[in-house]
Amino acid sequence: MDLNVLFDVGFILIFIGIIVLFIGMIREASKSSNQQEDKQKTQVGGVIFIGPIPIVFGSSKNIAKWMLIVAIVLFVLLVIFYFII
Repeated sequence: MDLNVLFDVGFILIFIGIIVLFIGMIREASKSSNQQEDKQKTQVGGVIFIGPIPIVFGSSKNIAKWMLIVAIVLFVLLVIFYFII
């Protein structure tokens, strides 16, 4: 596989991610301005990879469980891509 193709695919994925991020921010901003009286509980979580080791965090057990699933999927994809290239 040509390295230029991998570069292009990576660049396109980053660009799509930025677009999705902005769309989500706009949706949340419009939703919060329309429903100021409703009390909403926000849950956050994330995955940080330091080398091959994922660090998972979340504001609740449910979100932490989902982030663990995301970490496992990302780890498997990283291993697959490592052996392909």
